[in-house]
Amino acid sequence: MIRKTMCAIVAVAALAACEVAPVQTEAQGGAVQTTPRGPVLSQSQAARSFARVVQTVEPVAERECRARTTGVNCDFNIIIDDRPNQPANAYQTLDKKGRPVVAFTLPLIRDARNEDELAFVLGHETAHHIAGHIGRQQQNAVAGAVIFAGLATLTGGDANAVRTAQRLGAQVGARTYSKDFELEADALGTIITAKAGFDPLRGAEFFTRIPDPGDKFLGTHPPNAARIEVVRRTAAGL
Repeated sequence: MIRKTMCAIVAVAALAACEVAPVQTEAQGGAVQTTPRGPVLSQSQAARSFARVVQTVEPVAERECRARTTGVNCDFNIIIDDRPNQPANAYQTLDKKGRPVVAFTLPLIRDARNEDELAFVLGHETAHHIAGHIGRQQQNAVAGAVIFAGLATLTGGDANAVRTAQRLGAQVGARTYSKDFELEADALGTIITAKAGFDPLRGAEFFTRIPDPGDKFLGTHPPNAARIEVVRRTAAGL
């Protein structure tokens, strides 16, 4: 289902799978923040391509979700985040009823070079939900908060110090496996993209345009080269 508005998604969004800070509403799920370069689709071409990709990939993602999970809501709601001044971005979250939501900003749709890129991004974001990354990330955040708060208490910290430690621990805990989550989503996203009839290798070329995060300590995303390698290896095994 495609909507033209963001509605109340920002207000009700749970922890987004592509962003690791436990409380973050600024670029939730920033899996695909691109830097425009080279030829792009026209506005009408981009709109038609996005509609075709959603119609083709969504059923495949839902089938993959049902095949790989038990008791999980696999009814994806694909929406357009048309808030002004948004960067080229896509993210996955949950609505109030636990329905998985995948949002694309208008700049990302316009920046796509081809339908394979849009399909790969959609496959990647749906893969986060299928792999349960939001729940796993929340568990890591809770564990980090408990550990850091305990350390602050043992070292004689006051109430303010304990609260600060909890916040820091939640952030560190959420970031602990964020790179692994991204690579898992890249691998499963490759499978979904290919099963939908698109080329994941061509789709993953957007990694050559986004800023490379390198291999920063507690960074949220792995190096672009590592992500491209996962896509190549996964595609070769199909």
